[in-house]
Amino acid sequence: MKGFKIKSRKRLLAIVLLCAMAIGCFGACGKEDAGWRAKKVQVIDDNYRTWYEIFVYSFYDSDGNGIGDLQGVISKLDYIEEMGFNGIWLMPVMPSPTYHKYDVKDYYAIDPEYGTMEDMDELIAECEKRGIKLILDLVLNHTSSKHPWFIQACDYLKGLKEGGEPSVEDCPYYGYYHFKAGTPNSGSWYRVGTTEYYYEGSFVSDMPDMNLENKALRAEIEAIMKFWLEKGIGGFRLDAAKEFYSGTPDKNIEVLRWVNDYAKSITPDAYLVAEVWDLLNVYSQYYASGIDSVFNFAFADAKGRITKTLTYQGDANNAQAYVKALLNSQEAIRSYREDAIDAPFFANHDLGRAAGYMRYDERKVKMAATLNVLMSGSAFVYYGEEIGMTGSGRDENKRAPMFWSAESKAEGMTNGPKDREVQENRFASFAEQQKDPNSILNFYKDTILLRNQNPEIARGTVAQLEEITDGDIAAISKTWNDSTIYLLYNLSETEQKQVVLPMEQYGYKEIAGYLSVDGGEVTLENGTITMPAYSVVVLR
Repeated sequence: MKGFKIKSRKRLLAIVLLCAMAIGCFGACGKEDAGWRAKKVQVIDDNYRTWYEIFVYSFYDSDGNGIGDLQGVISKLDYIEEMGFNGIWLMPVMPSPTYHKYDVKDYYAIDPEYGTMEDMDELIAECEKRGIKLILDLVLNHTSSKHPWFIQACDYLKGLKEGGEPSVEDCPYYGYYHFKAGTPNSGSWYRVGTTEYYYEGSFVSDMPDMNLENKALRAEIEAIMKFWLEKGIGGFRLDAAKEFYSGTPDKNIEVLRWVNDYAKSITPDAYLVAEVWDLLNVYSQYYASGIDSVFNFAFADAKGRITKTLTYQGDANNAQAYVKALLNSQEAIRSYREDAIDAPFFANHDLGRAAGYMRYDERKVKMAATLNVLMSGSAFVYYGEEIGMTGSGRDENKRAPMFWSAESKAEGMTNGPKDREVQENRFASFAEQQKDPNSILNFYKDTILLRNQNPEIARGTVAQLEEITDGDIAAISKTWNDSTIYLLYNLSETEQKQVVLPMEQYGYKEIAGYLSVDGGEVTLENGTITMPAYSVVVLR
């Protein structure tokens, strides 16, 4: 450049480095990225949220004993907020004899491994400061066999005189569980000592099933919900709702209706989401209870719609099939309740890690994030999915330590469940991915940002853009409060240069944001969109 002189080698080196950084960012981010990322976030304080599921035991250890704890969660709230999550689901935190804590022995306390009630109070307060709604796993199908209710009921039966008839008047806790005399015809019944009585434990003997028809038990459960809601908990994830009365959906729905109605009589904006592990035509029925959400298993797991879309071949698994599945899910849910909030997820503590479904193809791991997080409803992300963690086989493997650092003794790293098998993480640790603009971590962050910038993504009614019939392009609109946006997904490994969506016909003006797994740019010119392989664009 004429008249421009470099006065020192150091200054020249600095300029070269700055140019290199700028070029690197340009190549990684694309021309318009800085623009859309700078757009205002429109996070609405309702129950359409982006939730982060945490297994406290394996998340972050604050005191160096190898077990995650509530103070560890508190220390990572800034990270969770920066990622864009505005909801946290904590797996059970109440006292329990097991690592997973789904067998509760005291519903009014915090397991000492995790901390104290004061820690929980602090966590609730810190979440509230950040606009994060905190929900707890509430296990109503069963308790621990070490719960005082069960112990007293069994002691009562063991002390009955020969020929005596048990009575809830003599021992109210006898009515809290399913007991019966005589040899059972099912393997899910277990003997009470040497008595003639057996109790039901549909999962294992250490988890006796509760009798949710019992009015006194219901009063106890109401007191438990009131205790936590008045502490500031934002709602509950209801475990194993399909098994309250196995094989009897109508009775299960009645239980959920009671739980939902009572919770909202205490906290009107409480959020409740139920686990009904079944097919769409079954779990959609549970919306008749009035509950906010039921987990959407149709899109999750190794054989769910997201995995099929990205890894299976044929027309039954192409982009058009994905759109059809979105519409089918919406129709099934809304046939029971128009204001229902879907709860899409891809992996959780009971399922294998999603990276395995995607055969450790980083592009597909990233694209799976968009297919999950950009669905309507309350999207759930399991801790570690945002860095592509590994985990399959036994449950302990799926609940491995959060991979904060490649150094096993690094600050905050937990030991994880003792019966866990060694799982080799194929992708880098959080510490490494945080520095890489093209990492899975930063892709997740951008995906959540796109969701938070466009409230129609979570709340919108989905419609198909029928004029786009390409098997590689999923094209939908989402309409909420008279505002419509358009989402186009390139679900193929090749660039798509001629995706035509007439601007005048559809009434959009610009690209509101986009993502591509390799950092390529999405462009728009006179209603024709060019999309890199595995990309998504939002038009507004």
